[in-house]
Amino acid sequence: MPVTVETGLWQLDPTASAVALRHKTMWGLVTVKGTFAGVTGRGEVAADGTATGTLAIDASSLDTRNKKRDDHLRSADFFDAGNHPEITFAVRGAVRGAGDAVDVDGQLTVRGISRPQKITAKLVSADTDGLTLEAEFTVDRNEFGMGWNQGGMIRGLTTVTGTLRFTRAAA
Repeated sequence: MPVTVETGLWQLDPTASAVALRHKTMWGLVTVKGTFAGVTGRGEVAADGTATGTLAIDASSLDTRNKKRDDHLRSADFFDAGNHPEITFAVRGAVRGAGDAVDVDGQLTVRGISRPQKITAKLVSADTDGLTLEAEFTVDRNEFGMGWNQGGMIRGLTTVTGTLRFTRAAA
């Protein structure tokens, strides 16, 4: 029996949420992993069960556990966090799929460049206090103006993962 999600406004709980990325570099020999510390968001579930919302990520909050690399990733070669401090994912519509699947139609904006993004999230839990979604999808960084690739070391797609915990928002 599918979990029911209550209608209304939902607020992201940043202490119980995580957004991370991983990308193979050094010609596929090394996987760089990082997490974003600054994540906020809100959503609304309508009476028909569909949902809309926005997730905002502080581009300068990326931590790969290497300060020199993090500074480079925040630079104009990659996220250009000084000019584009937020990465956003606007959920234009989300509907329940089969089982615990949630089909999400959204728009990802990185460096001021927006692209449509469809993902399938997993509804991990839902009750009157909150709901938790998990998602994983890939992004072609070149589509967002992040084509820096010294010596051809960085190839392929970047994988983004998220565990998002939402709690009932005050009206």
